[in-house]
Amino acid sequence: MKKLLSKLVLYVLTIIGVISLNFFLIHLMPGDPLIHLLGEENYFYLSTQKPDVLETLKAQYGLNNPLYKQYFCYLTKTLKLDLGWSFHYCQPVFQVILFRLKWTLVLLVPSILIAGLLGGILGALGALKNGHILDFLLTSGFLFLYGIPNYCMGLLFLMIFAFYLNIFPLGGMVEQTSCGLISLLDILHHMCLPLSVLVLHNTAYNYIIMHNTVKDILEEEYVLTAISKGLNQRQILFNHVFKNALPPLITAIALDFGFIAGGALFVEIIFSWQGMGTLIYDAIISRDYPLISGSLFVLTVCVILANVFADLFYAVIDPRIRDNVAIF
Repeated sequence: MKKLLSKLVLYVLTIIGVISLNFFLIHLMPGDPLIHLLGEENYFYLSTQKPDVLETLKAQYGLNNPLYKQYFCYLTKTLKLDLGWSFHYCQPVFQVILFRLKWTLVLLVPSILIAGLLGGILGALGALKNGHILDFLLTSGFLFLYGIPNYCMGLLFLMIFAFYLNIFPLGGMVEQTSCGLISLLDILHHMCLPLSVLVLHNTAYNYIIMHNTVKDILEEEYVLTAISKGLNQRQILFNHVFKNALPPLITAIALDFGFIAGGALFVEIIFSWQGMGTLIYDAIISRDYPLISGSLFVLTVCVILANVFADLFYAVIDPRIRDNVAIF
């Protein structure tokens, strides 16, 4: 029970620490958010002709208070899940994030699951065929794919399949129709390219992790004992190796889910996918402090929750870890 409480306290302190860091980093950025809210011409007009109106607006958004008062007000509201009001979208921050997060989940959840499955299976098979031509081809191919940044791969896919071959749309999530109906096939058609980029890049990373882990495990004594007993490769892989090789892969997948609130920023921008990645980018460009803070807060909570679930999953698949986890 003490271990559980200490972990909970650590998670709470981590959240408070990250919230504080986010607040001060954002507020040290140059520029007045009212400039981006009003526009440069309107801001200059109010600052020279009607400074009282400008001060009223600053008081309305709490920007006239000292930094420490803004910090404590921000900390209290954030812990109450009141993320504030977006300057740029003129909506509650939570409402904006909830809408964008939905589209990020539509894109990233399938890519993470498919990449985890492919990377895990192909990595294990490649390590099992160590020195074989299949291992050489898989390892070389995935190392090449992993060396290409996902935004570069996205630009290549966009140029080849959307611009030259005209198979897929250049961007967006759905086609604009007069009746306003959204088709599932239309969404799938638009997400094919960004999904393919994310799957290839994440599969390459997961393959490398699984390949190296399985390769090391195959040299363990208990595996050599299983081989000496006459077990075939399939039995050795799935009964003795695969389960012990899962924790590093689970960590990678958990981190992918943890950062899901941040979206695949560059990929979303390239393909004009209106998810969390483009939301954070637009918030930074417009100096929308509440939206940036709210997005980073949600991202922090997702990362911590992903680590918690990863620890729990470790305990389920590995009895050695289970003995050290307080809640089991």
